[in-house]
Formats: sequence, C-alpha cells, structure tokens
Amino acid sequence: MARGSSAGAVVAALTAAALAVIGFFTYQASAAQDRDKAGSSGSSDSRGGSGGQAEREKKKRETNLPAFSGTGERVVYDLDRDRVWLMGPDQEVKRTFRVAPSSVDPKPGTYKVESRAPHVTGSDGVPVENVVRFATSQGTTIGFSSALDGSFPEADPQKQTGGIRERRADGEAMWLFATIGTKVVVVR
Repeated sequence: MARGSSAGAVVAALTAAALAVIGFFTYQASAAQDRDKAGSSGSSDSRGGSGGQAEREKKKRETNLPAFSGTGERVVYDLDRDRVWLMGPDQEVKRTFRVAPSSVDPKPGTYKVESRAPHVTGSDGVPVENVVRFATSQGTTIGFSSALDGSFPEADPQKQTGGIRERRADGEAMWLFATIGTKVVVVR
C-alpha cells in the first residue's frame, strides 16, 4: 500500500509543479502585455527579447521631423535620411515616408513647387506620375514622382537625374498636398 500512495504523491507533486509553471507563464504574459500597453521599456517583441522597444525607438528617430525645418504648411525633404514629411499649418505631420533619392540633390534651403504633371517620362526613361517639381540643380530639374510600374529604384550615379521616387500611395498623397506655390524645405 505504501508503494501506491508514494506514486500518487509523485503524480500530485508533478501536477502541482506543472500548474505552478503554467501560472508563472500566464503571469509573465499578462505582465508583458501590461508593459506594452503602458509603453514601458520592458516591453518585448515576439521572440521574448527587448528588440521591440529598440525597433520603436529607431523608427521614432528616423521619423522625427528634422530640427530647423521651418513652420507652417510645407513639404520637408531630409537628404541624409531620404525621408519626406507633409506638414500641416499647425505643425502636425500629415504623412511621412521614405523616398529613393535622385542622383542630383537639391541644395539645402527653401523652395516652392514650380510645376506639376500628372504623367511624364522621367529623366531616367521610366514613365512616372504625380510629378511635383520644385528645384533645379546642375541644369537638372528636381522633383518628386512615382514610377507607374511601382518600382522604387536606386539612382544611377552615372546619369544626371532629378527624380526623387516615391511609392505610388505616397506619390498620390504628395500630389494632393503639394500644389503650385507650396513651400518645400530641404535639409541635411
């Protein structure tokens, strides 16, 4: 009889240990969810590490509006980050997105949208849409555009091109936002 009761005690102990482990993991998952909702630095990514917070911080640094980029309604183009911000009149970011730079950069400064075209062939021979031109540098007209085929190419440094390429949805947003005379601030 002693043998049967010791086996039952082992089973009971193992069951209790398993329930304790399950309870601990449930508590950990709940606490991680609470930290994530609170925005704490202890939040974790899907692998259980703290990489999620690091990714959010990196994205925030990449998307923060550059200092000294002006005020009021404007397009801000950061040459170093290859990023654009569409800014409303009250300093609110309407949209921000990455772009593929042209091989000819505009000089940092303030410009105005000079011309627009719904469809043209870019200086690289690619059919583009939603063209918003704002500067000329080294004899090359510079502007934002989207390739009709959706491509997002790297600029060929051997060719002198002025097309700053956007993804099609971003190009549509730029087209609707940046009408003739809209301020464009280029920073580094």
